[in-house]
Amino acid sequence: MKKSYFIFAILLVIVIAPAEAQCAMCRAVLESEEGGQAAKGINNGIIYLMIFPYLLIGGIGYAIYKSRKKAKAEEN
Repeated sequence: MKKSYFIFAILLVIVIAPAEAQCAMCRAVLESEEGGQAAKGINNGIIYLMIFPYLLIGGIGYAIYKSRKKAKAEEN
């Protein structure tokens, strides 16, 4: 079971789909610029900032999982 979770996690890390995360106003301003370098920078920054909520929720979920597993082991 642990092996399948590990493989699934590795696949999630390896298979990354390109994403563009801009609001409508940012897109309108940045599309009017020549070259598009600022738009790429904004996209990378937004995606970078989107990672942290998922990491926090994952960490909290892992902590809850470990505490429940420990309580169950002490119960037996």
